[in-house]
Amino acid sequence: MGPREFDLVILGGGPAGYVAAIRAAQLKFKTAIVESERLGGVCLNWGCIPAKALLKSAELHLEMRRLRQFGIEAEVKGLNFSRIIARSRQVADRSSMGVEYLIKTNGVEKIEGKGRLVAPNEIEVVGKGSYEVKERLRARHIVVATGGHPKSLPGVEFDGERIITYKEAISLGAQPESLVVIGAGAIGVEFAFFYAALGTKVTLLEMLEQVLPLEDAEIADALAKSLSKLGIEIHTSAPVKSVQKTDTGVTIIAQGSKEEIALHGDMALVAIGIGGNTEGLGLEGLGVKLERGFVVVNEKCQTNVPGIWAIGDVIGPPLLAHVASREAICCIEEIAGLMPAPIDYESIPACTYSQPQVASVGWTEKMCREKGIETRTGKFPFVASGKARAAGDIEGFVKVIYDAQNGRLLGAHLIGSGVTELIAELTLARTHQMTGKDILRSLHPHPTLSEAVMEATAAALGEAIHL
Repeated sequence: MGPREFDLVILGGGPAGYVAAIRAAQLKFKTAIVESERLGGVCLNWGCIPAKALLKSAELHLEMRRLRQFGIEAEVKGLNFSRIIARSRQVADRSSMGVEYLIKTNGVEKIEGKGRLVAPNEIEVVGKGSYEVKERLRARHIVVATGGHPKSLPGVEFDGERIITYKEAISLGAQPESLVVIGAGAIGVEFAFFYAALGTKVTLLEMLEQVLPLEDAEIADALAKSLSKLGIEIHTSAPVKSVQKTDTGVTIIAQGSKEEIALHGDMALVAIGIGGNTEGLGLEGLGVKLERGFVVVNEKCQTNVPGIWAIGDVIGPPLLAHVASREAICCIEEIAGLMPAPIDYESIPACTYSQPQVASVGWTEKMCREKGIETRTGKFPFVASGKARAAGDIEGFVKVIYDAQNGRLLGAHLIGSGVTELIAELTLARTHQMTGKDILRSLHPHPTLSEAVMEATAAALGEAIHL
């Protein structure tokens, strides 16, 4: 029997793959999606969504400690770690089921297994953990959306028990008494916060000079101070030299600025980055260009081989689910000849969901200086916000950066409770090259946290009212 024919076949069912499949079906392509695991990918099953469920439990646990501030007398007996994990898994399960439903109702055929390209327009599908070919597929267009995997340190192997990844950290059977988190990016910071909030002794290691190395330095400094108050021991500019398993846990040796640092914990969570899932796909055999473990594409998500496209984490940074989904839509619309607008990668919002939260879009002050751009910067602290004071969440601030010449928004950097919900306004402003005056002309409801965006903008323009 010959290959089954489709207009379009997608390898991978994460935020890139399933969004691409649905958009393709909307545009009347006969579409198939090949996935060996549950639909939704890492984000819905082992990352973004279940992690936010865990973080909500941690936030509530911390909130209980200050009920008396709100005039509430109550006794909190403690926490049930296994129940916290179980709720997170339930949230993930429901999310994955929702994607399964969307794929089915949009008429996309789901094919279980792993796909391997044997020609620019032909795929072999093998069963999970098998080398036997189940079936062959042929399509005019093949979209690679296979995602990424956690990277490890040289010479350090994950064992799932003592040296773990986010996948184990999100579903542990028991809460560790101590945990060393290697890597202070968004994933490392979120897990450090979660476990510390529940009472685990957490140490956070980062080889670069600040936590959240891609964020504004002032924001990173404020976050580090907050995490330290929670009891997290933080070491920056401290590259790891070795990780050794012991009878009782792990020992990590890091190089401090003056001397070596020896750390011990029940477990080590390695969160140093993501590599592309390109192995075993047959890409190199077809001449598809790879670079640093990622698929190389142009601004239209085309590879160098006609008919083969790639989207999401497999094409490299920024490794974010919302970027993957936008790439998916743009890729499919390009295939359909709709000529979508290119993605503005300099206006991608980034969020970290610890408490306080961190959110940003665009350039930092340092980047503006390096580009030789004269700026006008404004800040507004939440302690000056009526809504924040009423809610009891006065930590943090909004910082906005405008071009001094044309008034356009260059960057925004926020830290505080709920700021991941505020960043969308600033992303819209930067994407559409709005100015500070545009922000000020837009009425912000009172009392809301969103007023801090308006107030920070007013400060940048020398028109602050509440500062």
